[in-house]
Amino acid sequence: MRLIDRLTASRGLLPALAAALLLLPLGTPPARAADGPSACALPGATGWTDEGHDTDYSVFQRPVGTIKVGMIFVDFPDARATEAPGDDAAQITPGADWLWNASYGRTWLSISRHQQWVRMPRASTDYGFARGLTHATHEAYIRDAVAAADPYVDFSGYDMVYVVPTRNAAAISFTPTYVYEPGTAGVVADGRRVRWAVTFGQDMWHWGAKLVAHETAHTFGLPDLYAFDAGGDAHRFIGGWDVMGLVGGRGSQFFAWHSWKLGWTADNQVVCRATKGSDTVYLTAVEYGSGTKMAVIRTGPTTAYVVESRRGVQADAGSCSTGALVYRVDSSVWTGYGPVTVMDAKPTATPAAGCRPLDDAPFWVGESFTDAAAGVRIDVLGADGYGETVRITKS
Repeated sequence: MRLIDRLTASRGLLPALAAALLLLPLGTPPARAADGPSACALPGATGWTDEGHDTDYSVFQRPVGTIKVGMIFVDFPDARATEAPGDDAAQITPGADWLWNASYGRTWLSISRHQQWVRMPRASTDYGFARGLTHATHEAYIRDAVAAADPYVDFSGYDMVYVVPTRNAAAISFTPTYVYEPGTAGVVADGRRVRWAVTFGQDMWHWGAKLVAHETAHTFGLPDLYAFDAGGDAHRFIGGWDVMGLVGGRGSQFFAWHSWKLGWTADNQVVCRATKGSDTVYLTAVEYGSGTKMAVIRTGPTTAYVVESRRGVQADAGSCSTGALVYRVDSSVWTGYGPVTVMDAKPTATPAAGCRPLDDAPFWVGESFTDAAAGVRIDVLGADGYGETVRITKS
């Protein structure tokens, strides 16, 4: 039995064992700053998935605790399954472990697999899967899938639904997330409304567990951090430094900002500088659960700079570079249009083989970031195997 299975079997042990697995050796005192963390929490300003801290949990689901997921498998009159449902499920279920680790043991996807194929009433090519898929068209697909599975599945016990198509359904090409829009008919089965769903597509065979984390995090209220526009580099904003950007990025751990927004990082792990002054802070790398996770400099009603430490472990084991990662957050910017922008410490450097632009973005000891117009300066003073010491200044 894997460790994660033992933890799942004994849910009461999770907090203590998560701490034992993920926290660092003691010895670093908590940081202190002149401003409380709430002074750096930005308001949401788009009315949808954004970087604000006031996520509307009447629409999105709370990302802490156990989330019960019903997984159903569908095929089509024109694309009949020839594989076992378990072959497809194996691309998705590791996402539960990935998200559990990335959330420091605070979120667990309890996935129940209904291991039989159910036939959709229409051809796979009739469901309109293409970029620009509308909410209504997507909802119609989910409605048919739920209706086909309803004779065999009790949907009343699930918080969300994963719809998995046969690998033979090439027309179901990509994986969008569904969030119920209040005031509409939606999809109801067994007396319960389907409020959140992920409908997997052919890209699940490429992205695997990280795709599960990316799409499920949309139901928590996180935006897309890649660019929606067709031209240019789709990953020019953050590269692969968060799974909400380049899903297969080399360093895909959630930003500390996201962990704070989602409740995985506590207020006392955040140093905030909202007024003029300077703070020297030891930041423990975000891949671990303990210590101070980030320093934030508030720069406007919806903007802030964040600095956090990244190390090549856990979800970031494939990172091309480590160090102090600096990024700008703007909660007024819509999903897909750059609500987060990573600052590149080496903009003229040629990435190493197998690495992309921004993969070498972290700042190293002796380097600094400055935005004179915003009155922001971040200096990297020291580093060890677990994090960086930085000085943040607002003038």
